[in-house]
Amino acid sequence: MSAGIRHDDLRRRNRAMVMAAVRRAGQPSRTEIASATGLSHSTISAISADLIAEGILAEPRGSNEQATSRRGRPQVALALNPEAATVIVAVLSLNDLSAAVVDYSGGLVAEEKRRLSTAAIPRDELVAELLAMLRRLVAGSRKPLRIVLAIQGIADAAARVMLWSPITPHKDIPFADILEHEFAIPTTVENDCNMMAVALRCRDANRYRDDFIAMLLSHGIGMGLVLKGELFTGTQSSGGEFGHMIHRPGGALCRCGRRGCVEAYAGDYAIWRNAQRKSEYSTPEDGVGNAEMLEIAARARAGEGPEREAYRKAGTAIGYGIGSLFALIDPAPIAFIGGGAAAFDLLEPHIRAAIAETAGGEHSDAISFDAVTDELPLIRQGCSMRALTFIDQEIFAAGLGTPENAGKEVA
Repeated sequence: MSAGIRHDDLRRRNRAMVMAAVRRAGQPSRTEIASATGLSHSTISAISADLIAEGILAEPRGSNEQATSRRGRPQVALALNPEAATVIVAVLSLNDLSAAVVDYSGGLVAEEKRRLSTAAIPRDELVAELLAMLRRLVAGSRKPLRIVLAIQGIADAAARVMLWSPITPHKDIPFADILEHEFAIPTTVENDCNMMAVALRCRDANRYRDDFIAMLLSHGIGMGLVLKGELFTGTQSSGGEFGHMIHRPGGALCRCGRRGCVEAYAGDYAIWRNAQRKSEYSTPEDGVGNAEMLEIAARARAGEGPEREAYRKAGTAIGYGIGSLFALIDPAPIAFIGGGAAAFDLLEPHIRAAIAETAGGEHSDAISFDAVTDELPLIRQGCSMRALTFIDQEIFAAGLGTPENAGKEVA
């Protein structure tokens, strides 16, 4: 029996490796899969034949391409069959709720977005809005095999509960249990910045591989951290709350209610507050729009004044925080993501200057930055990869039958 178990485990592992190679490469040939996985051509041929028969993989039309430098049989590409499964990804952020149905190849099937006042809406109404949106999406598509909800805030380590979020006064909402009870679909709750980090690795695995950081610059300041190839999470929560590290004890008032956080100097509301010469102890504004931030950035670029000083304070707070982090983990590439990245030219000099003053800045000249101005596509892609990888490894790799039967297994 032990030999049979070992054979089943090997088969499952090999199937997972083939699906992962196809998901990474898009439409690789069997030869390319062999090169990526180290599996023999005969093993890949047998596995791919099974996966095609099960409706998980497909041979796209027009995929018979023979390079001019090659001889022999044409290389036939393999692709993920979009119809094999669907997943739902939802994102809850400041004053915004969005959700989408994504097919097995990562393509968008349907989506819905809604504006709502997350700071004012009652708890039950917030949950009801999410359930109603997902009901509409589920009703219009084949039953999804997985739901992933990304939140701007902290989830528990088991990815079941939203423990706390700066966008709402409500705490300890067991979203995963609520959604599973409603839809009978396995669900996880993830930190939005962690999902951005997952997406970065999918988009550019050469740059974002073993050690890197995804940092949100928006109304809030957040961080997704990958170390030694693994997404960092805390022992009890999703971790990575860079924005709520203390920059100045007793300093500016943060959305979280504490004083002196990095976010209280670098979040959109903090930059707006300083640009307006308002007291650092004044209540953070929730309604600072993108147009207002672009206007502040334009005035900062035009010359000296409170707007430029606001960006100096923001860059300094971020830089000291990064420098302290790099003193622990060594420098790593950083992608600054979100609306705040549109003003990264105003922030970068002060970020680098502050890092250089810390122990983490010993190699500050080698630190590399990227800027991406729209966070939602990255969050959604990270959620999709989380859900689809689960299906690859836990359902289809295990050979639970056709995609239709797999849906029955998780119902």
